[in-house]
Amino acid sequence: MNAVSQSADILKPAGMVNATMASNLTACVKINDSTVSDLLMTTYIVAFVLGLTFNVLTVSPIWQQVRKENVLGIFLLSLWLSDMLFVFTMPLWINYYRQDHRWKLGVTSCSVVGFFYYSNMYISIFLLCCISVDRCLVVTYPLRSKTHRTSRCAWAQCAAVYVAVMALHVVVLVNDNLPDAHDDAYSNDRCYETYPMQKRIAFFNLLRVGAGFLLPLLVLAVSYWRVLAIVAQSPGLNAQVKKKVRLLCFGVIGIFSLCFAPYHVLLLARSLVFYTREHAGYCQFEQRMHLPFSCTLALSSLNCVMDPVLYMLLSNGVQEEVKMCCNRHKRTGAEECALADHGRRKTNNNLI
Repeated sequence: MNAVSQSADILKPAGMVNATMASNLTACVKINDSTVSDLLMTTYIVAFVLGLTFNVLTVSPIWQQVRKENVLGIFLLSLWLSDMLFVFTMPLWINYYRQDHRWKLGVTSCSVVGFFYYSNMYISIFLLCCISVDRCLVVTYPLRSKTHRTSRCAWAQCAAVYVAVMALHVVVLVNDNLPDAHDDAYSNDRCYETYPMQKRIAFFNLLRVGAGFLLPLLVLAVSYWRVLAIVAQSPGLNAQVKKKVRLLCFGVIGIFSLCFAPYHVLLLARSLVFYTREHAGYCQFEQRMHLPFSCTLALSSLNCVMDPVLYMLLSNGVQEEVKMCCNRHKRTGAEECALADHGRRKTNNNLI
């Protein structure tokens, strides 16, 4: 038993570390199906390739909006940065599942990669909340919101999200002394797949579901419900614009639900079962839930693929730039400008 395992034992109450408990730890969940590993590895490969490609393609128009101090562009750039930090750690997860749930890179790397994984998840969630509230303010209070929707305020919100989420995960890692991230007891060598979960981790999971998923989901639902209600009653908008707004609202909530809801539902179930069942019943439940839970975790990684779709739904900056370019050269070379920007205009002709 190495130093990390020994530190984990020191943190446990007296009497918990014995042969019986050690036996229960190894028998709680057995991970030995290479088919599962292949499925998860394939999912992460797809997420890595598509996520990297789509994010590279969308960075230019987003950056152009940031240079213009566009508030929405600042939120989207912050979301893009979080996604890219996660994308660059994804090859390590691919290697983990290629090795049949064996982490060969040490305790520290496991913790760092997991840190970026979960930080990206909740940074994305809270930035989506910021975007939804911003859209709601623009529609509900178009004049009054101008004084508050400044680039400085947007940068401050993004910084607050990053600092809060990362600080919380750092505190969790430090307090747990890393044993809950990496399990190398009895040659398991697992990363973020330790069973059974500790009581403090179960409690933290409940907080994550409540404050990190249910509350943001409520904010998104209320914000876009308000947007839909106002847009539907606006006589100044044509049917095509209203359709685009509906697409935006349902698209954001759909992406949010697809990527994050399944994971948090099973996380909540696992934590509640931990509190309500005895050890044997809990381990049986974890054994049954291991594959579905691993799949929902892999599904959450697809948010780095879905977010660029969100960029395209939200941002009308590129289309505006093309129009400005064509207007400037209307008398001297409008045709050349239109040909040069045809590809970008075609991609963004449905942007709001």
